[in-house]
Amino acid sequence: MSLAWFKFRIYGHPNVKGTHRSTLEFTKEDYLTPKGDCIIGIRAEASVSDLPAWIKEGIWESKTVVLVICVEDMCDAIVGKGDPGLSLKDDTRMIVRKSVYKDGKTLMIKANKSAKDIDRRIIELLKKGAVGTVYISII
Repeated sequence: MSLAWFKFRIYGHPNVKGTHRSTLEFTKEDYLTPKGDCIIGIRAEASVSDLPAWIKEGIWESKTVVLVICVEDMCDAIVGKGDPGLSLKDDTRMIVRKSVYKDGKTLMIKANKSAKDIDRRIIELLKKGAVGTVYISII
């Protein structure tokens, strides 16, 4: 089986902490305050509203969502579930949730990882301003 991937870039920031226990977020905003412990990428080239139709349809069919974050030569993967209750309407953010909470920013629920679970080497690179690539697919 070969997967099709939707891909976009994110940018690191000195305030990246990646310590939130239940969520992980990317934002199109160009700043990050120290309180944003779930945000691991700013200036994201996509939010949930920018996802292509084939990904949105898979999410609404409760299929498995796979997200891979790559920075330099390191990658980390997150697996979660779609849900018909996810509106995918937010035009600024994309949030991965371990919980089943749903709102317009949520990409997936029941994820196997949050910000605190991401490889610390990736977080350290993002903290130094590295550019990352995010890949999303449906299986």
